[in-house]
Amino acid sequence: MNKILSLFDKQTVRLLLEKEVLPLYPEFEKIVSFTIKPYKKLIWTTTYHVVVAYRLVLAKANGEEHKIEIVCSAHSHEARENVFKVLNFLWNSGLPGDGIALPRPLFFNSEFNGTFYRAIEGKNLLNFIKLNNREKVKSMVVQAAGLFARLHALSLPANAKKIFVEDNSLLRTVVPGRDLIVWEIGQRFQEKYVHDIADFYDRFIKQEEEFFASTTKRWLIHGDAHPENIIAVGADKIGLIDFTDFCLADFARDFGAFMQQLEYKIKRNLQDDEFALAMKRLFLNTYLQAANISLDESLQRRLDLYYNWTATRTATFWLLKHECEPEKAEAMIALVKNYLNTNHHAQD
Repeated sequence: MNKILSLFDKQTVRLLLEKEVLPLYPEFEKIVSFTIKPYKKLIWTTTYHVVVAYRLVLAKANGEEHKIEIVCSAHSHEARENVFKVLNFLWNSGLPGDGIALPRPLFFNSEFNGTFYRAIEGKNLLNFIKLNNREKVKSMVVQAAGLFARLHALSLPANAKKIFVEDNSLLRTVVPGRDLIVWEIGQRFQEKYVHDIADFYDRFIKQEEEFFASTTKRWLIHGDAHPENIIAVGADKIGLIDFTDFCLADFARDFGAFMQQLEYKIKRNLQDDEFALAMKRLFLNTYLQAANISLDESLQRRLDLYYNWTATRTATFWLLKHECEPEKAEAMIALVKNYLNTNHHAQD
């Protein structure tokens, strides 16, 4: 039996939470009850990738009850202790507060290679896009721009290499890595698609390596800046989730990736090109103002690079998912080709 199945067994989970969580909340006497909600449950013979929530009811000595949600992110072989370290760093950096909410790290379990943290409550930006709640989308885009500007401005710790996964820092190696992506597409589709995807990656990797060779500067980035990871918390806070890909890299990666995915999700769900364009530009202009920087030629090239790389990643997602959808990948590949051939900019 795969050991990760223990995280879905109520008796095992109760013992684990009583041992690890209750001491962190001394005001509570016991766990009254809890439910288990899997967000991601990919389990094979010995390997796994799971994200599971535990919705607890805790009781004080006087009988007063309080509900909290704890999430575990676990993987059989990919790094997860870094999530715990990243969250600890971010809390110590002072990023949470002043309108920004982050999950609170609780503990790392080496047996399951899983990080446990207290979740933030709220709906993500994609949810409000799907609901066509345009005013909320606009306000969250503005808040997201400010959040990323503050994140990218954080001072790096002296022990940064012990906190952040180095492979995440480069397009060549960020999971699953250029070589594995190209190999898997070749295995599934033979000659079809593989040359385009390989050519795109090689072009993007070369451009990134040239920039990194020109400077020693690196920034702390989220690494997976998508609308799904931006959360509306309460009436006026913005939250950030999914810390697996945090790394030291070019801040333009978050910048370009978020613009591409914001546009893609709006077009896909609302079929409104004008609104998608307006939201991209709102994010761009708000970020530039918040970060007190200008869009010079270097930044424009890097924005375009990461915008097109993210579109390429979307294509590979449609090709490599369990029930692949090549027609959607073909549309993205054609889009990237057109953008590269016409010098299309991320904000166009």
